[in-house]
Amino acid sequence: MTTTADAPAVDTAVDTAPAPSATRPSAPAPPRQDPSSGTGSGTPWLLALLVLVTGMFMSVLDVSIVNVAIPAMQKDFGVTTDDIQWVSTAYSLALGVIVPVSAWLGERLGLGRAYVFSLVGFGLGSALCGLAWDINSMIAFRILQAIPGGIIPVVALSMVYQIVPRERIGAAMGLYGLGIVFAPAVGPTLGGYLVEYVDWRLIFFINVPIGIVGAIAAVVWLPMGKGVRGKRFDVLGFLTIAVGLFSLLLALSEGQSWGWTSYPVLILLTVGLLSLALFVVIELEVDQPLLDVRVFSYWAFTNSLLLIAVLSVGLFGVLFFIPLFLQQSQGLGAFDTGLLLLPQAVVMGILMPVAGRLYDKIGPRWPAVIGLTILALGTWMLRDLSIDTSWSELRWILVFRAVGMGLAMMPIMTGGISAVPPDRVSGASAFNNVTQRTTSAMGLAALTALLSSAQAQEGSDTGAAMHMSAHTPMLQQYMSYSQVEAHAFVTAIDDIMMVTAVLTALGVLLAFRLRSGPAPNPSSGPAVME
Repeated sequence: MTTTADAPAVDTAVDTAPAPSATRPSAPAPPRQDPSSGTGSGTPWLLALLVLVTGMFMSVLDVSIVNVAIPAMQKDFGVTTDDIQWVSTAYSLALGVIVPVSAWLGERLGLGRAYVFSLVGFGLGSALCGLAWDINSMIAFRILQAIPGGIIPVVALSMVYQIVPRERIGAAMGLYGLGIVFAPAVGPTLGGYLVEYVDWRLIFFINVPIGIVGAIAAVVWLPMGKGVRGKRFDVLGFLTIAVGLFSLLLALSEGQSWGWTSYPVLILLTVGLLSLALFVVIELEVDQPLLDVRVFSYWAFTNSLLLIAVLSVGLFGVLFFIPLFLQQSQGLGAFDTGLLLLPQAVVMGILMPVAGRLYDKIGPRWPAVIGLTILALGTWMLRDLSIDTSWSELRWILVFRAVGMGLAMMPIMTGGISAVPPDRVSGASAFNNVTQRTTSAMGLAALTALLSSAQAQEGSDTGAAMHMSAHTPMLQQYMSYSQVEAHAFVTAIDDIMMVTAVLTALGVLLAFRLRSGPAPNPSSGPAVME
């Protein structure tokens, strides 16, 4: 299937991507940049890339670092567990609304300007969160923080493809991926230290100087091209995808507490799916869609989104449940838990640039196949966790998994985005970020439901097998009950790891469908689905 509609070019002062396929109408070629600089303004592309990595790292780090501070916030604000969870839930819901419109904002303002405004806005929102005086103000400020926080990843990814020469895109994405993978892994360590030894409010205040310095660096070293003024805002498309993603994320976030078969959850799921279906219909009919769904006609891009979903579930699922296991079953503090997880973050940080260089030389298929295979094997090794599992053994298993994640993530993402025409990269990066956000939330919700179900079943089976009379001392009954609960929890964690391992192994089959070999000649254009 080929398409004929082209969106207006964005910030065309820089463009090193291949021209559209011969089946598409030709357009005047934008001026080519000097390969030695990459940005078209005399700035080396590596320096400009580091500015983008800084913003990306800050926005992704915030998600994992805030989770560590939730118990401390709850104590300070004096609220229930259900109330404090809205600090994270509100942020996720706001992201679901703002990410789809980020591509349009990038085109309207210009990518460079949108990036600067979002960095400043994120720093301001973070400062307000640090000043929050109660739970309601914190939730409101988290929503304000999420608006620029959702724009940063979409705009940054689009700019990577604008400033980096196409033949170096793999190496560039390897560095860019540090923000996506390294930040969630290092977040528990930094957050745990700040919460235990300083003040939880500092996890927000540290974003302020980073945002200011990042914005100044962006003005100096990033291209500040003008945006496209002629493109109208697709109101119907925005409303349908915003309602769809909001409904699905809310249902998945609250399904555990409301009940997965309750009327509110079922209604939200139905509204969400119908809204997304209507969004697709609208985007295929309007002249200037909010997001061009025709990018899914490029199989390499669609396949990459499926694999990103698998990786997101594996990454965020393990990053959520392993700290839970260490703190609830083995009594580790937040900071010590973060230290145990830190080596895997270091390994991923080292391997991401290596994987990027491999992509440039051999393409995405074999790094993805090998990486996903290692990731599946490492996750399978976690199925035997017990209360007595040594920290050294767990650390080495996590490091082994990190090798697979570091090899697979960036080649998969780079291969997908590189398959679409340059004028559609902004829309593709928006879909990429929507996929990461929603699948990590969906996967975490599904795994949490599995954890609760398996834990309840195991506790019931183990409890029924125990025989205690009315004359059994209360202390003995309590100790026996605690042992049953601990055993049921660890067994449920093992079940989750098995499910995640199987899902990752299925991803290996999709990885074999990725392109093998260096990127095709720019004159050939990207391949589309027939």
